[in-house]
Amino acid sequence: MTSISLDADVGETLPAPYAPTRLRVEHLREAMGITSTAPRLSWTPPAGAISQVAYRITASNGWDTGRVESADHILVPYAGPALESRSGFEWRVRTWTTNADSAETQSAWSEAMAVELGLLHTADWTAQWIGPDEQVVPAPGERPGYALDKAFSLDAAPESARAYATAHGIYELFLNGQRIGDQQLTPGSTSYNTRLQVQAYDIAALLRPGINTLRAVLTDGWYRGTFGYTRDADMYGTRTALLVQLEILSAGSRTVIGTDESWLVSPTEILTADLMAGQRVDFRRPGNAAANGSGVQHARAAVVRNGSYETLTGPVAPPTRIVEELTPVSVTRLSSGHQVVDFGQNIHGWVRLTRLGAPGETVTLAYGEALDSGGDVGQDHLRPHDFRNPGQFLAAGQVDEVSASGAPGEVFEPRHTTHGFQYVSVQGLSPDLTAEDITACLVQTDLEPLGTFTCSDERLNKLHDIVQWSFRDNACEVPTDCPQREKAGWTGDWQLFIPTAAYLFDVAGFSRKWLNDVRADQWANGVVANISPSPGPDATSVDFMAFVNGSAGWGDAIVMVPWELYLATGDAGVLAENWEAMKRWLDFVRTTAESRRHPDRAAASQVPAPHEQYLWDTSFHWGEWMEPDGPEPDLFAARSADHGIVATAYYRNTTALMAKIARVLGHVEEAAALAGLSENVRQAWEREYLDPAGHVTQPSQANCVRALAFNLAGPGQRAAVTAQLVSLIRAAGTHVGTGFLATPYLLPVLADNGEPDLAYELLMQDSEPSWLVMVDRGATTMWELWNGIDAGGSPHQSLNHYSKGAVVSFLHRYTAGLRQAPGSAGYERIIIEPRPGAGLTSAATSHQGPHGLIEVEWTACDGGLQLRATVPFGTTAEVRLPGQPAVAAGPGKHHFTATGGTHATPELARSAP
Repeated sequence: MTSISLDADVGETLPAPYAPTRLRVEHLREAMGITSTAPRLSWTPPAGAISQVAYRITASNGWDTGRVESADHILVPYAGPALESRSGFEWRVRTWTTNADSAETQSAWSEAMAVELGLLHTADWTAQWIGPDEQVVPAPGERPGYALDKAFSLDAAPESARAYATAHGIYELFLNGQRIGDQQLTPGSTSYNTRLQVQAYDIAALLRPGINTLRAVLTDGWYRGTFGYTRDADMYGTRTALLVQLEILSAGSRTVIGTDESWLVSPTEILTADLMAGQRVDFRRPGNAAANGSGVQHARAAVVRNGSYETLTGPVAPPTRIVEELTPVSVTRLSSGHQVVDFGQNIHGWVRLTRLGAPGETVTLAYGEALDSGGDVGQDHLRPHDFRNPGQFLAAGQVDEVSASGAPGEVFEPRHTTHGFQYVSVQGLSPDLTAEDITACLVQTDLEPLGTFTCSDERLNKLHDIVQWSFRDNACEVPTDCPQREKAGWTGDWQLFIPTAAYLFDVAGFSRKWLNDVRADQWANGVVANISPSPGPDATSVDFMAFVNGSAGWGDAIVMVPWELYLATGDAGVLAENWEAMKRWLDFVRTTAESRRHPDRAAASQVPAPHEQYLWDTSFHWGEWMEPDGPEPDLFAARSADHGIVATAYYRNTTALMAKIARVLGHVEEAAALAGLSENVRQAWEREYLDPAGHVTQPSQANCVRALAFNLAGPGQRAAVTAQLVSLIRAAGTHVGTGFLATPYLLPVLADNGEPDLAYELLMQDSEPSWLVMVDRGATTMWELWNGIDAGGSPHQSLNHYSKGAVVSFLHRYTAGLRQAPGSAGYERIIIEPRPGAGLTSAATSHQGPHGLIEVEWTACDGGLQLRATVPFGTTAEVRLPGQPAVAAGPGKHHFTATGGTHATPELARSAP
C-alpha cells in the first residue's frame, strides 16, 4: 500500500528582503517612450507572503493611492494625474501581507520604476520625414547605407534631452561620434502600413556646450530590402526615410531639432546592407560613422512626402539587443586558406571582427549552420527555390565583406544585417585568427527568462537546452520560423509553440506586438495572413504566396495565441484587443464551411447531408504538413486537396476556445452560441471522420491525436481512437509519425489516455524520426526536418526551427509535473503531479509566474518519491502523488514523501489544460 507523509516544513515561508519586486508597466521592464495614457502596473509581492491584504502606490508626479484594501497586484490601472506627451514619473509600491501565522506585515518600499511617455499626437512632431534623393536605385540586395547629418550649437549642457526616432528602413543614431543606446535593428520589424514603432532615448549625457553633431545611418531593413523565402523586395516602399526629433531642455526653455531639408546626406562605409544577403563595408571610404563624415561630399536631404505620423506608436515589446556574446571553440585554417570559426552553438546575429586585413585587403565572411565535406561552411541546404525560374535555386545570402583602411582600432560589426550560424568561414585574411579576434553576437528581443527544467537524463537536458536556444534564435522582433532562410513570422509556428515559449520566457509584450501586426494584416474578408508582419498578397512576385493564406492551423493563431497569453498571464486585455479579429476570422471560416463543398463530396452526392454545413473542406490548407512518411509537399496539389479532416478539427477547436474567451469577457449570449456551434462542428467531424467502431477513417497519427486533443471523439469513442493511435505508432516502429501541427499534442494525448509508458518510449526513441536523433547527432538547435543532419552527416533545410521543440512542455507538465489547473489563468491554481517514466530518477522545474516563483523537484528513492515544492503568494496547489488522494497546498515551501511506487495508475491520470 502506497503511503504519503507531509513533513513538518509544510507552509514554511521563504526568507527574503521583504519588499515587492519585478515591477512592470504593461508587461515591460522598461517603459521609455510608451504611448499608453492608461498604463497598467504590476508587481510581485514580497517573497514569503501568504496573501496581500492591501497596497500603496506612490509616484513622483504626486500620485499616491494611500492604503488600498486589495489583493490586486497584476495590471493595476494607473489612476494618477492625466498623462500627456512627454509625461514622466517614477513609481514604487509597498504592500501589507499576511504570513503563515496570519499576522499582517507592512513591507518595505520597492525599488522605483521609471515611466515616460513619448510623443502622442501628430502635432507634437515638427520634424519632417527625410531621405536620400536617389537618382538611380540599385538592385535589391545591392543598396548602400546613407548618412544623414545635422550640426547644431548649444550654449550650455542641457538639463534633460530626448531623441525620438524611427525610419522606413533600419537606422542607427550617433551623437558626437557615440552610438545612442544599445538597441539593435531599430525601428524593428513591423507592418509599416499601419504601425511603426518610435524609439525614445535619453541623450543628455552625450550633449556638450558648443557644436554637436548628430548622425543617422540608414539602410533598407525590412522596409525595402529582400526578405523571406521568395526574396521579394520593396514590399512596403521604394524609398528609405528617417524621422528624428531632438528635444533639449535648458534653463527652462525647450530647443527642438528635427529632420528637415537642412540635413546633409552622404555615402557611408556601408557599400551594401541587406537582411538576407549580408553587409559589405569599405573603411577606406571617407565618411564612416566614426569619422563623422569628414572629407565627404554632402547633398541636401530630400523631404519624403509619404511619411505618416498617424501610424507612429511607442514600444509594446522589449527592445532587440545583443543579449550574449560567444567566443570560438575552435579556429581551423583549411588548405584553401579559409579560416573556419566554430562557435559551438547555432545562433542568430552577427560577428564582431577586431583583426582585419591589410589596408585594401578584402575579407569575406560566409555564415552557416553546417560544414561541407571539405570542412568549410556549407550553405546549399539553405538556398531557397527560385520560383521565377523553376528548377533553379537562389543564393543563400549570409555573406559579409569588409575592406580595412588600416586605421588603429578598426572593428567590423555588421549591424544592418543578421544571420543564422554556428560557423563562419573567414576568407582572404592572411593573419591567423585567435579566439580573441572574433566574437559572435546573439541578437534577440530582450526577453526575461521564466522557466527551467533539469532531470537525471543528460540527453533530455540537452534536448531542453537546444529547444531554448532555437526559440532565442528566432525571437528577434517577431517570432520567426528560422533565422537564416526566411526570418518570417509564420502564424502556425507561433500558435503551436507559444505554450512552451510562455513557460520559458516572458513573451507577453513580444506577442502583443506581433498580434498588433496580425490584426493589421488581416484581410477584409477575415482571412488571417500566413505571415505577419506582411504587406499583403499584392506585394509578392510569387503567385502561391497569395493563395495559401487563410489555412486552418495558421489563421487560427488569432484565437490560439491570445488564449495562451491569457492563460500564462491572466491578462484578459489581450483577449479584448483581439476579439473583433477573432470574430472576423470565424466569420470567414463559418461562411466558407456553410457555402462551399469540396468537389469530391459534391460529386458523390448532389444534395449535402445536414451535417456538411459544419465541415470546412474547401479553400487552401497546409494540412498536417511534413509528416515523416507523408508525400513531398506540393502547394499546387494542396490547393485543391480535401483537408477537411484537419480544417474541421480546427474549426471545432477555435469555436470552443472562443466560447471560453467570450465567457472571460462577459459576453454571455455569444459564449452560449459559440459553445453550441462548437458542439455541432464536433458532431459533424465525428459523423464524417469516425466509423461505427470509433476509428478515424483517414488513419494517421496526426488525425488520431487531434481527435483526442480537441475532444472531437466523444467519451464513448476515445478508447477506440487511443487504441488506433497506439497501433499506428507501433506500426511505425514506435516512431513519431505526426507532422507540423499535431506533434506538440502527441505525448500529452498518450499520457492523458492511459499510455504514459508509450509517450516515454517515443520521447526516448533514438532512431529516425525522433527528437533524440538531433541530440545524438550534435544539434545545438531544433531542426526543421527530423533528418536535418542525416546519418551520413549531410544537412537538409533549416537547422534552427523551434516548432518540433514544443515537446519540452511534456517535460515541464508531465515529467517534472507542474501545470495549471483547468479553468485557471495566471497560475492562480496549479496541479503538481509528477509522472515519472523512462527510468528517470529525478526531475525539477521552475516557473516565475505572475504571483511569484513556483518550484517543483522530485527524486526517486527507496521505491518512492521525495517531492519538494515552492508555492508563491496568490497561488494554491493540488499535489497528486501515486496512489493517494490529492493534497491541497498553499503558499510556502512544502516537502512530501510518497512510498511504495512511482507510477500513477491510469485511474489517477488527469488531463493537462
